Formats: sequence, C-alpha cells, structure tokens
Amino acid sequence: MKQDFLWGGALAANQCEGAYNIDGKGLSISDVMLSGSKDKRRKKTTKVENDKYYPSHEAIDFYHTYKEDIQYFKEMGFNCLRVSIAWSRIFPNGNEKKPNEAGLQFYDDLFDELLKNNIEPIVTLSHYEMPYYLSNWYNGFYSRKCIKFFENFAITCFKRYQHKVKYWLTFNEINGMLTNPYTGGGLNIEKDNQYLKKVLTACHHMFVASAKAVIACHEIIPKAKIGCMIAYTGSYSETCRPKDVLLNQKFMDANMFFSDVQVRGYYSNKAVSWFNRYGIKIPIKDEDVTILKEGKVDFIGFSYYQSVVLSSNIFSKIKADNSLEAGIKNPFLKSSRWDWQIDPQGLRIALNYLYDRYQVPLFIVENGLGAVDKVKEDHRIHDTYRIDYLKKHVLQAKKAVEIDGVDLMGYTWWGPIDIVSYSTGEMEKRYGFVYVDRDNQGNGTNKRYIKDSFYVYQRIIKTNARCLKELPKYSLNTKVRDILKIDGLKETIKKLSNGRVNDIQLRIVGHLKIGHLLDKLDVDYNNQLMIIDLLNQID
Repeated sequence: MKQDFLWGGALAANQCEGAYNIDGKGLSISDVMLSGSKDKRRKKTTKVENDKYYPSHEAIDFYHTYKEDIQYFKEMGFNCLRVSIAWSRIFPNGNEKKPNEAGLQFYDDLFDELLKNNIEPIVTLSHYEMPYYLSNWYNGFYSRKCIKFFENFAITCFKRYQHKVKYWLTFNEINGMLTNPYTGGGLNIEKDNQYLKKVLTACHHMFVASAKAVIACHEIIPKAKIGCMIAYTGSYSETCRPKDVLLNQKFMDANMFFSDVQVRGYYSNKAVSWFNRYGIKIPIKDEDVTILKEGKVDFIGFSYYQSVVLSSNIFSKIKADNSLEAGIKNPFLKSSRWDWQIDPQGLRIALNYLYDRYQVPLFIVENGLGAVDKVKEDHRIHDTYRIDYLKKHVLQAKKAVEIDGVDLMGYTWWGPIDIVSYSTGEMEKRYGFVYVDRDNQGNGTNKRYIKDSFYVYQRIIKTNARCLKELPKYSLNTKVRDILKIDGLKETIKKLSNGRVNDIQLRIVGHLKIGHLLDKLDVDYNNQLMIIDLLNQID
C-alpha cells in the first residue's frame, strides 16, 4: 500500500448521531423509518408516531459521544474517518435560504476534533438523509427543484468547511435508486407502468445535482477531491451457458450505469439504446449535457460486502440475498447470518473491474461483516469471524494494488463502532470493532467495549497491511494424501499414467511428504518447487 494510504472507518449520520430533533434539526427520510429484521422489511410512517420505535432517533448518541468515540479510532491508528452531514441538520426542510447555525457548528466541532487527532474527515453529502419535507412535498429528486436545493446545501458545506475537509462524496450508493428510490432519492411512488421512467428521471436530476456539486467543489476548494459512491455487488454467471453470461453482463451494466455517467460525464450508447427500447424519455435539458461533462468526479468510492450468482434458469430458486431477485446461492462461498455471501476474492475482482473500466483512483469506503456478538462476563468479545473477514478482504485489496497495479486511495471499514443497520434497523447486526451496549429496541447502557478485532485492525494499520501474508496451502512437506483431495487430481494422475497407477498405489504413497516422493522419482528441486506452485494455483 502507498505510504499515504487512507486507513479508517465509515459512519452515516442517521445511523450513529441520534439527536434527531435537537438544535434545530428537521426530520429526515430516515427519521420516519421503523425497525425491521432479516425477514421483515423496514416500513416508513407519514409522521413520527409516539407509540413506535424509530432507530435513528437515538442511534448510538454519537452527537454527544463523538469525542470519546474518536479516541477509540485514534487508538486504532485511523488517519481518516468517513462521516456524512445530515442535510436536515443544516437545512431543516431542505429549501431554506439560510442554514441552521447550530447544525453547522456541530460539524465544525466534529471536524476539529478529528483533525486534532490527526484523522482526516471524508464527508458524504447525502447518505439516506434527505429532509423529509422535500420528500413529502416535492416527491424528492423526481422534482427538478431538488437540484437547486442540493446545490445550495453542497455549496454551503464547501464554503464552511473548505479549510477542514479535503475529500468529499456526493450521494451514497447512488445505484441503489433502482431498487429503493425512497432511500436514495426520497421518492414516494407506486410500482405502475410509469415507475421506471420516474426513477430514471430522479436519477438524472441526481446526476445533475452531483455534477453541480463537483463543479462547485473544484471552484471553492481547488485542491479537494470529490467522488461518486456506488454499491458494488460482485456477480458470476451460474454456468458458461451464453444466456447466463449475457445476464451477468446486463446486471453489471445496470450497476455501472450510474458510475458511467458520473465518471465519463455522459450517458453511454448502451443506456440510450435501453431508454429507447423501453420508450423512456428523460427530460434532459441542453444545459444538463454541459454540466455532466464539466462535473466529472475525481475518484470512485464504493461499498463491497458480497457477491451473487446469476442464472437464466427459472428453476434456480435458492437466493443468496432476499433483496436480489436474480441472485442464487454460490456453493463455493459461506454466508453471513443475514445471507450475504462472503467473497474476499470478489473484492480483488471488483477493484480490477472498476479500475480497468474507468482508470480513475478508487476508494473502498465501505466493507464489513454484520454479525451477532456474544459478550463475555468480563465484557470481552471474541469476534474471530470478523477478524477472518477483515484480514481476507484487506489481503485481496493489497493484492489488487501490489500485483495488479490498481490505484487505491484508501480503505474504510463500515461501522468501526456498532451502529444501527440501515437495511434492517437492528443493533443486533453489528459491524464494529467497538461494541455498543444497546439492543434492537434501544435498551442498554450505551457503554463501549473493545472487541478482539480492534487490535487486529490496529496492527493492519500500523504495518500498512505488511502483516498480512497468505501462506501457500501446499508445500514440499505436505502429505501426498492431502493433495489427492484436489478435485479431479487423483483421476488425472491415473489417466496420465496410462493405467500404471491405481487407487491402492496412491493410498500406499499417501503418507509420504510430497518432497520425499518427488525425490524418489528423481525430480530436481527447481521442478519440485514448480509443481508445488502449480498445486497452489489449481486448488
């Protein structure tokens, strides 16, 4: 990793701050979201109802505990922390001309505290926090008026924090608009025959708003870097059947549609052809074309948690994730408790795919494992599963940089301290290296406890990931019987020997070390090493 590599964590205001109605803050779209679970989708209400529980209202009270929490991040060695600015804390309704000074001051204080501890703030302007008023009265970004409201919000932030923030992101996981337009853009729409047109119209308005923010950022803070942010879900075709391969390609094209526009500054021919085919006419103004070209982002931030398998076979019923209709379970991967399939090598594939496609710097701004943690009597948490996930994913990112030549700016683990899960509204789905004593109903002491993974990430950061090394599975000291477990190897040996080697003979030599057997066969040392290298590659 580069010497100036950015190591840290990532948070979102609505999932950590709490204080939802304090110091002049207005309601956000997250503030009317109820809690859910793995099997129960979160619902929203039209107003705050006193007899219902809203996870964002208190969250983990980061609004009041940020100084203490930042000390944990400092101890881990963070040199950056990704946070978001709650839009409705600055402009309570979203359409005011003057900002809320108390809200601006809070982020001044937060950024000052980070910088005092040598932690660079990385700021997301919109992370599922559109003011509820804009969603309710304007139908969110379906209205073109929200472009101006967002631009005003962005410019206010750039001017206020120009000497404190060098790295910015516009919209969090903007490609999530295709599946959840309320979360991403504040849209309240029914799934009728105009649904797709309305969503894509809102997406266009967000592209223009993002581009305007990029242009303003470059003018106000010339040395700053501002990026887009997408959710990257790796995907594989179930078979080499051309239908499966084409389906997988279309899935990736749909996901990359958003970064294509924000990085390249125009709609691809494929996107235009898709619009025409389905009779979708997006109200693109002439000025928008120029704005998109001038407002190209400097880098791509992305989240990566899992991969899915895509199949054109309608009988493939086993889904990898309830939210992905086309995804089926990958038999070669394990799953989290929430059925997200764990695929460290998929992160390396993602980094290569994105860098090859765009040739701009990349930033892993979210990666992590949601799991249920067990607290011992001495308040210790032995989260070996999180440690395993962390080490394997960072190692693959390291390989992408050092072997494949990917330009990677940094890595921020999602939820370095336990926060409310946005997808389910639960506290039980924990990502943190620091445990927060709160349950799914908001009960608990809110005290913090360090998990074992805290010290592992601390060491990774301290060594700039040099401590991570992948030991080869096979060596000259490996027993022959262990390599015979490789799929198809035993049959290949028998076939290559033209019948001279049988199962009994293979069992007889099974107890020997590979090196010992190769010595008996007069294979020289260099060729022995070559054989071991090949074994490690094919397994």
